[in-house]
Amino acid sequence: MNGAVGGGGAGAGGAAVPRGGWPQWRLADERCELKEEEMEYVRRFHGHQPCGHQCTSFVAKHVRAPLQTVWSLVRRFDQPQLFKPFVRRCVMIITQGNVESGSVREVTVQSGLPATRSIERLELLNENEHIIRIKFLGGDHMLKNYTSVMTVHPEVMDGQAGAGAGALVIESFVVDVPDGNTKDEICYFVENLLRCNLRHLADVSEDRFATTSSP
Repeated sequence: MNGAVGGGGAGAGGAAVPRGGWPQWRLADERCELKEEEMEYVRRFHGHQPCGHQCTSFVAKHVRAPLQTVWSLVRRFDQPQLFKPFVRRCVMIITQGNVESGSVREVTVQSGLPATRSIERLELLNENEHIIRIKFLGGDHMLKNYTSVMTVHPEVMDGQAGAGAGALVIESFVVDVPDGNTKDEICYFVENLLRCNLRHLADVSEDRFATTSSP
């Protein structure tokens, strides 16, 4: 893995990422330091095997809300706009009635971004271990063969998981590196998008928890 610590975005028509990334997303360029016991989650659930023309990395976010509150948002494959600020609309185009592995969605992103739409398939939804894996199938973006894994874990405090009302969210990805870009550039580009998503996820989760826990 690239090793940067903090789920995607796209470049229109397969265009390369500008050198230095997209400046408007740098405000989300924050780091989340993980303890050794938390890094075990990365090793266990986020071990992508990239090919030579691919890059992989992960971001993470501590959230001041219980795991179940956070997972209730993350698991909604059919409503990514609940916590992804760049998503304008989501339409399920393949589903058996319930959102499950194999379901496909079409996501429309906000105007002004370097893409307009993405077709994405739900590869895995594990309600017990709180894992969701998504693969990009198409769209007018540059993220070819993009797969992301997001996991939600109890907050680790004083060496004990679940000792406080908190959660740790980790999202990793693997993606092709387009011609004209380096692995570092693509990782920086995707990491910034994911950090924005995780920051918004934290805000929404914490607001929901505060509302439900207030007298």
